[in-house]
Amino acid sequence: MYLGLDDTDSPDGMCTTYLAALIAEALEAGGCTVKNMRLIRLNPNVPWKTRGNAGVCIEFDGDMEFASQTAGEFIEKYGMFDCENTNPGFAVCAKKPAPDFYYQALREFCTVEEAKAVLDSVGAVYRGYKNERGLIGALAAICAELPDKTYEYLAYRKPEAFGTPRVFDAESIRTSAEATFPHVWDTWDFSADKPVCIPHGKDPVLFGIRGESPEWVEKAVSYLKTEEVSRFVIWETNQGTDAHMLSFTGEFLEGRSYVFDGTVTAPPTTQRGGHVSFAVDGVVCYAFEPTKSFRSVVRELLEGDELTVFGSFQGGVIHVEKFCLRSPAKKEVRVSPRCPVCGGRMTSAGKGKGYKCRDCSGRVREPVYTERTLSAGWYEVPPDARRHLAKPVCRISE
Repeated sequence: MYLGLDDTDSPDGMCTTYLAALIAEALEAGGCTVKNMRLIRLNPNVPWKTRGNAGVCIEFDGDMEFASQTAGEFIEKYGMFDCENTNPGFAVCAKKPAPDFYYQALREFCTVEEAKAVLDSVGAVYRGYKNERGLIGALAAICAELPDKTYEYLAYRKPEAFGTPRVFDAESIRTSAEATFPHVWDTWDFSADKPVCIPHGKDPVLFGIRGESPEWVEKAVSYLKTEEVSRFVIWETNQGTDAHMLSFTGEFLEGRSYVFDGTVTAPPTTQRGGHVSFAVDGVVCYAFEPTKSFRSVVRELLEGDELTVFGSFQGGVIHVEKFCLRSPAKKEVRVSPRCPVCGGRMTSAGKGKGYKCRDCSGRVREPVYTERTLSAGWYEVPPDARRHLAKPVCRISE
């Protein structure tokens, strides 16, 4: 049996994974056997998502009617119905549908009517609330196939702690990351020197540890010092797999994510708000302000660089998630020289006049060139700007 549910949370609280954990416990208490728990991320570009756009699936042995009744009771008790964008749905199937609907929900868009048609075709018991959009994620989670999969250890807070500051020892998180990377990732951001596995909202999650296997995430958790955990689930997921990416075939469609090869045809330019734009074969690409240090890397790109770009097409531009610099353009970069007298940094003395020292009378007539610092290889956004589905560079084997 498969029980899928989605869209029970809101920006103000709750979490569909937490609700699923409660339902799984109730199923076990009612005589069912829970075999697997799946957290399935879907198209990150849909405009109506509440937070991370994910559905969940509980695989179990047991009675369909009991599971349906239990899911309905918990959703009606805990679902965030007051939120306009919260539209819960659940489905119970004895037969797992073909994965076609999953791939459509992962990479494109689906309608509630399409979801109902598939559910009816396999004799599912289901229910949607409000506009019933949660049925889409519920079905997609049920029929998902994972040729590549990762795991996330989600620990949940005690109910009395919901909405209060999370209590954790930051140094223990750093130690955990140092001991388990690259088998575990997105635990600590070493460039910003801060934890990234601790959420900031009012939801029930205390922390989430992502890794290659249940054993690795459990090892990472063993280092952590936090407030008391009420319960946890190790979820099987499609996170960190690039499963949402489509190979470019000649036309970019709004709201889809693509991987494509090309050559930089317009150099990086910093726009208002700190966003950095450049063009690859005429296609405008952006590293937006929330990607922070990644923008500094993007600014070093030059015309003629050959790239493989990963990103989503929204508003007529590519939102870059990562890129591989396949073949750097052969070009020297002109830099301000050091003063031969005092060693200070020099500035331009005017067009054709060389350089002058800011601290003394030193002058240099000829320009100075240096080799590029950006070499061939992979470059990605920092952990706190990474989409759930985006594969981190530490998982790329080439």
